[in-house]
Amino acid sequence: MTTFTHYLIIFFISMVPLIELRGAIPYAIGFITAGVPLSLPLCYVIAIIGNMVPVPLIFFFARKVLEWGADKPVIGRFFTFCLEKGHKGGEKLQSKAGRGLFVALLLFVGIPLPGTGAWTGTLAASILDMDFKSSVIAIVLGVVLAGIIMGILSMGVFGAIFAL
Repeated sequence: MTTFTHYLIIFFISMVPLIELRGAIPYAIGFITAGVPLSLPLCYVIAIIGNMVPVPLIFFFARKVLEWGADKPVIGRFFTFCLEKGHKGGEKLQSKAGRGLFVALLLFVGIPLPGTGAWTGTLAASILDMDFKSSVIAIVLGVVLAGIIMGILSMGVFGAIFAL
């Protein structure tokens, strides 16, 4: 596999919901540790860009599409699940943050736990009718924070594996 292919895979992994940057960074670090000549800073930039590409679409259209499809026979159950996830995320953010919604959104996206990435954070921001610009800034900073945390954790895990 070429270096370009690895970078492309990192980009696409970071776009996948639930996996996002949290899966792309360990993928990159795993191959770097195994000796594939990838640039770690470039991997981070590619993963962050890939994770942010869907954000405007989610912010402006996901809520409308999910509300439209919530009562449809085949897709309704899944769309309702997604709406409920966004509502719960939004309520959690609002109850803990009060006026500090920007920081709460940043931390919600930045702490790499299942279901707290850019996709859910953006949907929550949309449901809460947050300002687009401040939402995107908080989400970018959260994605950067998540990338740093995942990088540190991945280096520790892969370093230990290859030390054996």
